[in-house]
Amino acid sequence: MTSTSNQPYPSHRSEHDLLGYRDVPFNAYYGVHTLRAIENFAISGLPISASPDLIKALAEIKIACTMANQELGLIDQTRAEAIIAAAQEVLNGALHDQFKVDMIQGGAGTSTNMNANEVIANRALEIMGHMRGQYQFLHPNEHVNMSQSTNDVYPTSLKLATYRGCERLLINMQSLQAAFERKAVEFKDILKVGRTQLQDAVPMTLGQEFFTYSVMVGEDILRLQEALPLICEINLGATAIGTGINTHPDYARVAREHLAEVSGLPLITSPNLIEATQDVGSFVQLSGVLKRIAVKVSKICHDLRLLSSGPRAGINEINLPAKQAGSSIMPGKVNPVIPEVVNQVAYEVIGNDITITFAAEAGQLQLNAFEPIIAYSMFRSVSHLTNALHTLEVNCVDGITANLPVLQEHMDRSIVLVTALNPYIGYQNATDVAKEALETGKRVYDIVLERGLLEQAKLDQILKPESLTSPRLMVL
Repeated sequence: MTSTSNQPYPSHRSEHDLLGYRDVPFNAYYGVHTLRAIENFAISGLPISASPDLIKALAEIKIACTMANQELGLIDQTRAEAIIAAAQEVLNGALHDQFKVDMIQGGAGTSTNMNANEVIANRALEIMGHMRGQYQFLHPNEHVNMSQSTNDVYPTSLKLATYRGCERLLINMQSLQAAFERKAVEFKDILKVGRTQLQDAVPMTLGQEFFTYSVMVGEDILRLQEALPLICEINLGATAIGTGINTHPDYARVAREHLAEVSGLPLITSPNLIEATQDVGSFVQLSGVLKRIAVKVSKICHDLRLLSSGPRAGINEINLPAKQAGSSIMPGKVNPVIPEVVNQVAYEVIGNDITITFAAEAGQLQLNAFEPIIAYSMFRSVSHLTNALHTLEVNCVDGITANLPVLQEHMDRSIVLVTALNPYIGYQNATDVAKEALETGKRVYDIVLERGLLEQAKLDQILKPESLTSPRLMVL
């Protein structure tokens, strides 16, 4: 936009709201409501623009709602085309730096919605040939926010943004699952000691251990896929409390149809908009699934740290890829930094779930005012978990190798083989063999032969890896 006179633009423009007049930076696309919110909510230091999915979701909603209003004859073509064009620019990535409200805010998301209304209104004014702030031609509330309330726009935008984030999370989960499965195939013939309560138990293969991790991740892929349809149920058209006040009778349906088309998501309108406006149960459900993913992946990371512990005084059955020096004082030390960072993300996700739980429980009457902290917590859980799973795969799992000499030594020294001999020599004889093995350090194999409890050929057949690691008929 260029000046039509020789005079430079002023540094500010005056805008007014319920509380009076304020000077807004002249070149800002946001307006007075956003300005007050910037001043009021210096909380996290994280503006809503830090979540591009949220900004794009708001733009999609403004496009869809304006299309609905135009279709229903509620807004003229000139204004509608300008709003849609401005919102499309935001959807394409423009003006995100103008979305400055803090993620954590009072007002149930009103400041976020108004930030979007003001930015889109001022850009639309420019498209129409007017100056920013000349709201007599196109108004943030009257036109950009037509047929809407924060109470249906904001939760709908959170659901769209969350869905997009979970799509990326699912991709990384599927990739991590495949990485564990590749390791399971690589390690399928490597016999090792299985453990319960950190004590030697019975034999298994390293491949079985890693395939278990693949199955664990796979189960949670299914749980996340089951939770996502709940996020697709929206309350757009509810306006303030779910009654649809100030909307056309067909508006909710038409707006949802346009939003589904613009977003490409399988959206449905909630059958009861009053319930949907106050109930955030879908976020609670999804957060619980994210917590489940975090807990199980964290357990896997604990296992990787234990199995790689040492290298001389620990279990040391697998080698994690060395990613960086581990100590500022101990030369040669390498730490399991990738599993450690994933553990920490898991703890954060678990904490975020508690926050979301309390915020959901605190909703009162026809609205939950605490959706901003739900959004802040949910977005961090999804984003950090997505990144953590990627780094776990590419910086850790892909490079894991088996420490074959140590695995064989543990099998030779362990008494775990004695369990497989129970059906052949009896529990008491097996107990005596185990006791002697522990006291003398002899191999179970050698003690059984010395005591004449089994013929060597039969003992060798019983102790074949395939007989030790899966259900088999007794060797006669």
